[in-house]
Amino acid sequence: LGAYISIAGPITYKNARKTIEVVDVVPLDRLMIETDAPYLTPEPYRGKRNEPMFVKHTCQKMAMLKGISYEEMAKITLDNAKTFFKII
Repeated sequence: LGAYISIAGPITYKNARKTIEVVDVVPLDRLMIETDAPYLTPEPYRGKRNEPMFVKHTCQKMAMLKGISYEEMAKITLDNAKTFFKII
């Protein structure tokens, strides 16, 4: 289908089973990361105002789930966003 799937802070929550399942099956070249700031703050800041800088926690969780480094996940999702928004 050519769709991209964007993942936000709630993937870091203990009850994020369904989102984790999504990340497990979506290929790396179709994943992006987003922030729902000022809402849906990722752990370890849950309950506080969400800030764009907290997106790193979402990236760390996704990298762990995919078995790759944080740096690799950050690069892949940046490249995917550039492709999606046609800014390459």
